[in-house]
Amino acid sequence: MGLSLNIIDIIVLAIISVALILDFYRFVRGPLASDRVMAADTMTVTTASLLVFLGYLFDRYIYLDIALIYAVLGFIGVIVIARYLEGGV
Repeated sequence: MGLSLNIIDIIVLAIISVALILDFYRFVRGPLASDRVMAADTMTVTTASLLVFLGYLFDRYIYLDIALIYAVLGFIGVIVIARYLEGGV
């Protein structure tokens, strides 16, 4: 009773992996702090989508709850960092 992936699952995993690699590249190479914040936010959304897809693959609905909490915490973190960069904290 192993995990069998069809071609669509492999394509989706490849797209999410490429997106995470490109997000990490922007996070490292971003010339401005705002570029790094946006890359971190995009990585959060991409990772949440990966968790949702893994929940679908493994047929475990707890991954959906974890993805939701992760996305909300990532959003709050981006808001806090944006306020700090504007000097409003």
